[in-house]
Amino acid sequence: MSHRVHPYAHRLGIIRDWKSRWFSPKNSYKVNLRSDILTREYLEERFRGMYVSNIEIERGQKTLKIVIETSRPGLIIGRAGEGTAKLQSDLLKQATKLGINPKEEIKIEIKEVRYPETNAHIMAQMIAEGLEKRLPFRRVIKQSLEKIIANKGVLGAKIELSGRLGGAEMSRVEKLRKGRVPLQTLRADVDFTRYEARMTYGQIGIKVWIYKGDIFEKDKDKQQKAA
Repeated sequence: MSHRVHPYAHRLGIIRDWKSRWFSPKNSYKVNLRSDILTREYLEERFRGMYVSNIEIERGQKTLKIVIETSRPGLIIGRAGEGTAKLQSDLLKQATKLGINPKEEIKIEIKEVRYPETNAHIMAQMIAEGLEKRLPFRRVIKQSLEKIIANKGVLGAKIELSGRLGGAEMSRVEKLRKGRVPLQTLRADVDFTRYEARMTYGQIGIKVWIYKGDIFEKDKDKQQKAA
């Protein structure tokens, strides 16, 4: 098992579900896939710095549902729902560019992430913020790791930075880890993400792994019933 695999894709269909959910009519798979990728990229860029952890897309016959998970829902929803209404109109304006069918009804659902310190993507954004403010990178990853491990239910975490750390001429990799992170155990609930800090001298790559224990079939059934 020496080949590197993505911790999310490795567990698809076992303890993870697809982030895009739809059935493709004849000859429309390529169109829908391209639309999903462009829509997700547009939303990630638009909500950069708003602590968005996940974007899921569901398609019906005449509907396009976008589920946005964030730890700061108020920033996206806006006053009296102005933010979501503007997002819907902006998506319709960009429909041709994003490959969205203008006849589709766009629905937007905002979900709150209750424990942001246990979410890998939100923590990666926090690390990127610290690096972009020119804080010492070792202090940033050490404090972030302590925040993650302090949460009940987190059994292990790992943070990796790569690039011109501290503005050095030569790029390098720095890693910090606490607890267990079993990457090859399929039932292990490992939250993983990649992110980039945009510095004046280039980009710094950020990878975060958070291990929250094992998910068994009975736990999976309980989660589905609760949902």
